[in-house]
Amino acid sequence: MKIEKQYTTGQIISLTTLRILIGWHFLYEGLVKFYTPSWSAKSYLSGAVGPFESFFHNMAQSAWQLKIADLLNMWGLILIGLSLFCGFLSKPFKIFGILLLLMYYLAYPPFFGIGPGMHVEGSYWIVNKNLIEMAALLVLLFFPSSDVTGIDRFFNNNRKSKL
Repeated sequence: MKIEKQYTTGQIISLTTLRILIGWHFLYEGLVKFYTPSWSAKSYLSGAVGPFESFFHNMAQSAWQLKIADLLNMWGLILIGLSLFCGFLSKPFKIFGILLLLMYYLAYPPFFGIGPGMHVEGSYWIVNKNLIEMAALLVLLFFPSSDVTGIDRFFNNNRKSKL
């Protein structure tokens, strides 16, 4: 059963604002990495804790895996950020954003008994900023705004008019 979504003005403004703010966060983080020539994820991956620490430590120790991780991290952040900020191809990039945040979450899981690691800010238990941002992207995935207030709107309108 397909239900046509009808959002109120307040819902559109709220969803669009959330999408743009998350997009800005991703974009800024990616650009900082891009414009910092010495940046690498090596120290982040080497300090990972928890049940997946060996996966992340191995990635940090392998030159080619680290190079791929650095490129995917930097360009993933930039492209996800641009997509969300502009509302262009946002559905697949929301999924990519959730997966990237999941990797961050698994590298430093905020579980009881696991050391905090050097890349963790604050004191968390289960819920941290990565999990919250994943949940926000999930909300945006199921309640999209880019087809109303983003570049996706033009592609959706063209597709509907051709039908």
